[in-house]
Amino acid sequence: MYEFKEQDAFDFAKYIHARTREHNGELSFRLCPYCNPKPSRGNLNTFSINLKTGQFKCLRGSCGVSGNMLTLSRDFDFSLGNEVDEYYRPRRQFRKMKTPKEPIRPKPEAVKYLTERGISEDVIKRYQITVQTEHPNILVFPFLDAAGRMQFVKYRKTDFDREKDKNKEWCEANCKPILFGMAQCNDKFDRLIITEGQIDSLSVAAAGIENAVSVPTGAKGFTWVPYCWDWINRFAEVIVFGDHEKGRITLLDELSSRLKCTVKHIRKEDYRGCKDANEILQKYGAEQIRECIKNAAVVPLRSVIDLAEVENVDIFKLPKLQTGIRQLDRLLYGGIPFGGVALISGKPGEGKSTLASQILVNAVYQGHKCFAYSGELPNYLFRSWIDFQIAGWNHITEYQNKWGDRNYKVSDTNRQLIADWYRGKCFLYDNRIVEGDEKESLLAITENVIMQYGVDVILLDNLMTALDLEGGNAFDKYDRQSLFVKKLARIALKYNVLILLVAHKRKNNFTANENDEISGSGDISNLATITIAYEKGKDLHPGQRLLKVSKNRLFGKTETKGFVLDYDEKSKRIYGDGDELGFDYGWDKNNDSWVEWEFETPFT
Repeated sequence: MYEFKEQDAFDFAKYIHARTREHNGELSFRLCPYCNPKPSRGNLNTFSINLKTGQFKCLRGSCGVSGNMLTLSRDFDFSLGNEVDEYYRPRRQFRKMKTPKEPIRPKPEAVKYLTERGISEDVIKRYQITVQTEHPNILVFPFLDAAGRMQFVKYRKTDFDREKDKNKEWCEANCKPILFGMAQCNDKFDRLIITEGQIDSLSVAAAGIENAVSVPTGAKGFTWVPYCWDWINRFAEVIVFGDHEKGRITLLDELSSRLKCTVKHIRKEDYRGCKDANEILQKYGAEQIRECIKNAAVVPLRSVIDLAEVENVDIFKLPKLQTGIRQLDRLLYGGIPFGGVALISGKPGEGKSTLASQILVNAVYQGHKCFAYSGELPNYLFRSWIDFQIAGWNHITEYQNKWGDRNYKVSDTNRQLIADWYRGKCFLYDNRIVEGDEKESLLAITENVIMQYGVDVILLDNLMTALDLEGGNAFDKYDRQSLFVKKLARIALKYNVLILLVAHKRKNNFTANENDEISGSGDISNLATITIAYEKGKDLHPGQRLLKVSKNRLFGKTETKGFVLDYDEKSKRIYGDGDELGFDYGWDKNNDSWVEWEFETPFT
């Protein structure tokens, strides 16, 4: 029933107020919680929990204690969740029910009501259904365990009136919750059918199908699981015959995720418009119940699909973002594809952030909503840089300061027009948060802006400062980087968005592999869809850079020698062969339209 989760180890450490550190996949405790030695050189860090298995051991010879999280739960009264606690260290004392010496004989009122709903008298007798003597309108369902002991009793009104009656069903207080029908099951343990209601399991039994049980307290009550866990997992397969409501089958999600045996379900089309097994029995007869069981389908694994069911997609026609650099867009057959992480790398001060912000400007121009995080620029400076790139050189005035240096300015009027152009289309992480303020996870913020604002292009500049906003228990910086980029890749794929991630290159590299030069974990470039490098090159003018594509997962085409690009200091724009330096984004014309560049048809 219990499966170890890494967080359980950290929660235990917090629970006992232990000082810990994470090292080589182990959570090491400064002092062993069992022997609790006096702090000395030889007594420190002898106790640790393996963060993959949950196993622990103390290396002190005089202690040597070992076990797992269940052992710690028991020894230190540490909770692993209500149901796990109930199963492994039960404390609750249930009421002892009196088991009749002879099988209960159904009263006529019970037989009459149930036979009218399609249940045979033989089944009614076998499951010992009766009514209260004083209240013949109240059915009595005895729950007997596999050994035939009475554990639970449930009642149901046969003449329930929604306006007069509070409850249609109820049970005896403080009884041990188990499955109805356990005592009536055979000992082959080949197949078990679980329904939501007792009358539904009786309907399955009435169709001549053995091992039909039902849950004690409805579709949302799973208190019975710890007490039936061992018994239910002895079956080779379990078929969930829940109620079919609003396109879903009750019980299915919970049981398919928790049971270890093969789980199947009744196909939705086999309900034939009915809600449950009893309605099927009354409308279509026992044969349709048997057909439901016969056609039961295996619950597909959430992470596995049939290859033949994968959608047929032309990768050359996937949505892409044109970067504004024609040579790059041509190489990528139209731009950077959505649904992945595009890594933009370079050494500090060589212009990778400028390239990234220019791509963001082009995204806004193409009608995309954008979100940016800049860990190194204050908000006003990030906006100023973007405004220059949007304005273009012909809307920028040039003047000389008092020291004789050349300065540039976008007029206040034009900046207001530019702001109106991208208002509601581009959002920025507010980095005015100071130390000591509560910081929200950047990953969480990214996911929220995607869902709330419809953002589909995200710029994170850069990886190292972004990590400062993330919590977590991984102390090794490479582990943190790898985990962060993995989560980014999942977000990009889940929402089909494009994430531009800026990362530094190593100051001193000794490798010819462009992807290995990126500072940090090797997983970073492995997880990216596109890897772009923007850097200085030999025999280039001071304002020129090389743009290289060292990884292109979608199409395979790379450019490791690089395109030569120029930089215009006045407009902060980067441009190359075929690019228009004075390109007009239309911010001063109230024009939201844009024209997609045409490229050569790719070879097929």
